[in-house]
Amino acid sequence: MGRKLRGLVGALKDTASFAAAAAATLSPSSAAQIAVLRATPHQPADEPPRPRHIRALLSFGHGSRLSAASAVGALADRLRSTRDPAVALKCLLALHHVFTRGAFILRDQLPIALLRHPTSGRNPLALSAFPLGSSPASFALASWVRWYARLLELLVSASLLLAPFHPNPNTGDDRVTTLLDRDLISELDLLVEIVEVMSRAPEMAVVEGNNLVGEAVRLIEADRIAAEHEIEIRVREMRERTTSLGFADSVELVCVLRRLEETRHRPWDRKPTIGDWFWTGVRHLSEQAEAAALRDEEEEKRRFGRDKVSESARIVGRVADESTQLVHFGSRRWFNH
Repeated sequence: MGRKLRGLVGALKDTASFAAAAAATLSPSSAAQIAVLRATPHQPADEPPRPRHIRALLSFGHGSRLSAASAVGALADRLRSTRDPAVALKCLLALHHVFTRGAFILRDQLPIALLRHPTSGRNPLALSAFPLGSSPASFALASWVRWYARLLELLVSASLLLAPFHPNPNTGDDRVTTLLDRDLISELDLLVEIVEVMSRAPEMAVVEGNNLVGEAVRLIEADRIAAEHEIEIRVREMRERTTSLGFADSVELVCVLRRLEETRHRPWDRKPTIGDWFWTGVRHLSEQAEAAALRDEEEEKRRFGRDKVSESARIVGRVADESTQLVHFGSRRWFNH
């Protein structure tokens, strides 16, 4: 009975919102609000937005920049205001469709609408405290909302910096060969962070058969494949550079690669897209980077006549300060040897 009552209340809210939007003067803003309401209704709670409603949202990318901003802004407002996990998940799914399929001027609105400063209260993707609900089903769905929002925030952030999440056609092998070592490692770090978040997806058991979650998984799988492809390109490029890496870059690369190896076994990965050959290459690169760090240490010791240190203390002792035995690098990752 409680679920039926919530569904009725949700339907009444949708009806009231439709009426308010329809009563407004016809404008890009009111048209966008109606399109968003149609794509993100409370009921049915376990079904994704209908394809025609997603197409209607994407069509705002074929008009003016004002129309595009209105559509993305309406989605962000809907996400920020709802406390219903099904509606929130539909909003995130619609935003993901905009991210992957939208025209350039539509995608261009995503960072503006979604990546505002968290302390200002204007970041719709800051959903780590989204209400979990009391029932197992609502708890599971709300957990997916929290996780999906964090992942989408990372993907939109990555789209500002690197391929494959950037509309710049200059992507792939040719682009990475022009990067400095530290920039290449920073991009690899960001891609690994995306894969890390993907590997921590909530459990599927409680939401098994939920088509809304299934559609989200389908879109995320495509992004995972793209991220792993870009990681492979950067790993291959870094293997050509290990002989010239400095100590700090070598150790930071080792940190990133160790995190990457920890994502190898994913709880919800159905179709592995990279084989053992890839992980063998990652392990070889990690060993090369460790060797480069030790080589650099030995060279500096000879240059400055430092006392010999034990094998286990070389990397930590090389850069430790008076108050800590941890190494802190530009990416703000900590490395314990």
